[in-house]
Amino acid sequence: MERIGKFFFHGAFSGALLMLLALPAMSTELLPSWGEGEAKAAIVDFVTAVTTEGSSDYVPPADRVATFDNDGTLWSEQPLYVQLAFALDRIRDLAGDHPEWRDTEPFKSVLAGDMAGVIATGKHGLAQILAASHTGMSSEEFSRIAADWIATARHPKSGKLYTSMIYQPMLELLDYLRKNGFEIYIVSGGGIEFMRPWAEKVYGIPPENVIGSSIRTRYELRDGQPVLMRLPEIDHIDDKEGKPVGINKFIGKRPIAAFGNSDGDFQMLEWTTSGEGRRLGLLIHHDDAEREVAYDRTSAIGKLDRGLDEAPERGWVIVSMKTDWTRIFPK
Repeated sequence: MERIGKFFFHGAFSGALLMLLALPAMSTELLPSWGEGEAKAAIVDFVTAVTTEGSSDYVPPADRVATFDNDGTLWSEQPLYVQLAFALDRIRDLAGDHPEWRDTEPFKSVLAGDMAGVIATGKHGLAQILAASHTGMSSEEFSRIAADWIATARHPKSGKLYTSMIYQPMLELLDYLRKNGFEIYIVSGGGIEFMRPWAEKVYGIPPENVIGSSIRTRYELRDGQPVLMRLPEIDHIDDKEGKPVGINKFIGKRPIAAFGNSDGDFQMLEWTTSGEGRRLGLLIHHDDAEREVAYDRTSAIGKLDRGLDEAPERGWVIVSMKTDWTRIFPK
């Protein structure tokens, strides 16, 4: 009997010792690409508070809604928005059917690879590019085109697939929130039907949880088959003030956490953190010129100015890519 007691004692002691020895390793697995600092601590403290039953900050799983911007928050947006790169490639692909484009702006500049010329055409030129590249086909056709393009398209600077230019720390954050019962949505200024075909494969976010800018569609019968045709008319711009509108329209409840990187996300964070109870607003600051691109207040893409000024007084977390992330992209 004594031998059995010693066996169980030593077994229990050994098991406890192994658990204690494993604790440091277990702790490092939590958001491993995030450096130990205020940003990571704020995230963990928030999640712990809203998921601990009995806590004054506890939030039931049904109300644990988190919204994420896409461009510049989940993947790289420099030197140009990925969807704009898609639109430019579409113009080149379609040019054979439009010989008049060789002498007509903004298409002339697109075909010549003259980005300065494209920019000079302004919003009107961009609208023409988007209309020519994004409309005139069914929603299903457009989804196939977008999926085929994203499968092979490469970043102009790194040469990597765009789907490899995603931020490893944010992938870890998405996974961390999922494991803690959060429902995650993309809320982006990008096109909703451009993102939906690949968001689940890249981020694990299903199509129904993707909210973005949209154009009008019309139900038609083509060759006896029902289709939704994409029209050259704007339906919703999911940027700035449009983000809370889109959230309310598609989700129907206010998030308790919102993540962005630019002033285009300001109203989403403002809307989120103005609600009752514990809230989290977080902005990614692109300040790492060595490992990515450094930009903020004066950038034409992903401008972050007002957010930098007002985040401290609003209690929002500012994440420094340079100091808070130990790694930027997946290996």
